[in-house]
Amino acid sequence: MFTTEILDCIDRSVLCWLATVDANGHPNVSPKEIFAVYDHSRFVIANIASPASVRNLRSNPNACVCVLDVFVQKGYKFQGTATIVEPKDLRYNELVVPLAAMTRNVFPILGVIEIEVTEIAPIIAPGYRMVPGTTEASQIAAAMSTYGVQPRER
Repeated sequence: MFTTEILDCIDRSVLCWLATVDANGHPNVSPKEIFAVYDHSRFVIANIASPASVRNLRSNPNACVCVLDVFVQKGYKFQGTATIVEPKDLRYNELVVPLAAMTRNVFPILGVIEIEVTEIAPIIAPGYRMVPGTTEASQIAAAMSTYGVQPRER
């Protein structure tokens, strides 16, 4: 399910965005800094400071996660069903491994939001469709100009 192209995009993404819905149907979108693909169909997110997301997922486990390469302005949307895995759960020690490695012990992980991904769809900036001649290179150049950054030397 997670192709090499999708995995590369995830690696380039600084944040992912988790969308949930509360018991009254109100949406919530929040950035998540520590996340990883766990296996061929599961995406895991560290619960570092996510009380609203966790509360919402307990009442409605439907979740949507977006990752985006801000320079290329392309990414992916993952939809699926979430489970909250707490430290007392048997699977916690297994699921937290890739997340704990990313935190370098800076953040305490209160639990793992595990999402069984059922659908993946590409995200693409409208400019690719609406502005003739738009390329990844032109999007990168425009984003670097906007953010005031330069490519790093290799």
